[in-house]
Amino acid sequence: MAKSIYLVNPMSDYPSYYGGEVYAGTGLGATTTIADLAIPTVAAMVPQDFEIDMVDQYVAEVDFDHPAEIIGITGKITQFGNMKKIATEFRERGKTVLIGGPYASLSPDMVRPYADILVEGEMEEIAEEIFEDIRAGKPKDYYKGTRPDLRTSPLPRWDMYPNHRAQTGSVQTSRGCPFECDFCDVIQYLGRKQRHKDPDQAIKELEQLYNFGYRVVFLADDNFTAHRRKAREMLEALAEWNNNREERMSFYTQLSIDITKDEEMLALCAEAGMTSVFIGIETPNEESLKLSKKRQNLGVSLEDRIQMFTDYGIMVMAGQIVGFDGDDHSIFDRQYRFAMSTTAPIFTLGALVAPAATPLFDRMDREGRLIESGEGKETIGNPWNTNIVPANMTREELMEGIKWLANNIYAPQSFGDRLIRFAETFGQRVDKKTLERRRVANQELRPVDMDATKLVRRFARSGPEEAKVWAKLGKIVARKPEVGRSVMWAIAMYMQIRHMY
Repeated sequence: MAKSIYLVNPMSDYPSYYGGEVYAGTGLGATTTIADLAIPTVAAMVPQDFEIDMVDQYVAEVDFDHPAEIIGITGKITQFGNMKKIATEFRERGKTVLIGGPYASLSPDMVRPYADILVEGEMEEIAEEIFEDIRAGKPKDYYKGTRPDLRTSPLPRWDMYPNHRAQTGSVQTSRGCPFECDFCDVIQYLGRKQRHKDPDQAIKELEQLYNFGYRVVFLADDNFTAHRRKAREMLEALAEWNNNREERMSFYTQLSIDITKDEEMLALCAEAGMTSVFIGIETPNEESLKLSKKRQNLGVSLEDRIQMFTDYGIMVMAGQIVGFDGDDHSIFDRQYRFAMSTTAPIFTLGALVAPAATPLFDRMDREGRLIESGEGKETIGNPWNTNIVPANMTREELMEGIKWLANNIYAPQSFGDRLIRFAETFGQRVDKKTLERRRVANQELRPVDMDATKLVRRFARSGPEEAKVWAKLGKIVARKPEVGRSVMWAIAMYMQIRHMY
């Protein structure tokens, strides 16, 4: 008799404007910003004689009456609350629960009580063993993964995923990051030695997503341009593939500010179709950057470097953190003034936290500065909280400062000023042919894309300041239609942020 598995991606425990449900609370359809890559990838590792089903809780309810024998759950720290609830419910119904993914790998002791089978690490090289044991009815309670050659990673089973409710597709071309930021858990989970897929492999994944209707894809790398030669090869392949599409793809990814030292690489990003990047700017406070070993952000004008991306037609979404040991009460105003000096419309804001297994976690533990949650010393997944006792202010002062910073950065006029400056200076260093390709094609919109359009149109009706910004942007986009897609994306993000705040 065939074995069966039900793969579950839990919803985040907290409202999120990145990687979560963009339209939460807006009255529009259930939507995820980025199609979850984990469950289609795991599905591709499941043997053909197994029955497979999957659910992404961002777009559909979990079926607790599902007949599958094995329930496979993945997730990050921000999903742990829902992960526990889902696992507990299925176990009470007699199901065998398998849990893996980033949080299970970094904090196995926290996940252990909720899993019959715990998978730590990456799964490609141990999948065959896991499923052979399940087929034989003798699964172990623990499996330790490896750091595999990504050329062995299978083509994800996007044919099983609810693609019609995902705004953006997802392709991972590499894993790992060579930098040493002490608050980042990527290198603890995936290593500092970056591993890569071949360009042809990534193109096959893109072809699959293109055929499912996606025209925007997140390149889900930890640091896309860290290995320059590999990144160049990938970008050249993306450019060649994209330039032969009737309807072009737009890409966005995560990378470091140091790529601006190589303008040829920026030009190649623009040529390939890169329209947006997430960069961990973190702070303009150089003392804090030194303490956290964020060395790649030191010794440069962060404002000028962000402007370089804008000049090449690439929108920066900037990560911003407060609560470093080098921060005092002046940091909030300083962060606000920094943000307003840039062309980055979107900032993700949060207090510094110490994720489990990181050097920062170990240091805070040694210094007695970790706050105990209900389950012990552990990372708090809510970006509006921290598991650290701040050095130069109280936790209450830190939280009030973040609240002030968020409401000021996203005051309508402040957001509008940054977005208008972005639109006005967009593409100043990009050749005309590349800019022409940026114009929004007259393609048939999917329902999820139509929802995004509705959300953007609400912007002008949100208040008098938004109406003024909308009018100014309308004139700029009429003159520079190639900036239209980026402006719409930024406004959709703003509308979710407005709802959250």
